[in-house]
Amino acid sequence: MAQEGVAAAANGATVVEKSVTFTAYKPQLIVEAQKVGDAVAFYKDVFGATETGHSLYPKRKADQELPHVVSAEIKLAGATVVVSDVSVHTGSNVKTGNVSALLETDDVEVAVAKAVAAGAVKVEVSEGEADGGVKGKVTDPFGFTWIFVSPVEKSDKEENKEVV
Repeated sequence: MAQEGVAAAANGATVVEKSVTFTAYKPQLIVEAQKVGDAVAFYKDVFGATETGHSLYPKRKADQELPHVVSAEIKLAGATVVVSDVSVHTGSNVKTGNVSALLETDDVEVAVAKAVAAGAVKVEVSEGEADGGVKGKVTDPFGFTWIFVSPVEKSDKEENKEVV
């Protein structure tokens, strides 16, 4: 149950404060109009994502072959990601393809090659200086940057290190 308290606002008004509990974190990828289906197919093929649900545009034209998917939820590496059509957002300054995501994998080179074969653009593949791992970066056909990293091998000293 949320706790409530009363605090005075700067303008003299009384504000009720409640504690809030968040139950999920779902990053949202906003793609060009009518590209949600293409993006989901790309993420399924390249990253092994699974689609867990979607919303269709309610007023599709009868002559369209496929319904227009305006939003979809996918599971990617254990996380839920929402892929949405830019037309769902009414803000005039909504942009597409402006996020970077890190995906950990045992084979960075294969991940980069698979993404490029499916239409992504290779940005770089390099050996990590700090952790000794491999890092690869691609930009998918929808403008999102994906950074593939190999798992960091932890020493006993690092595993027992406290986070302050």
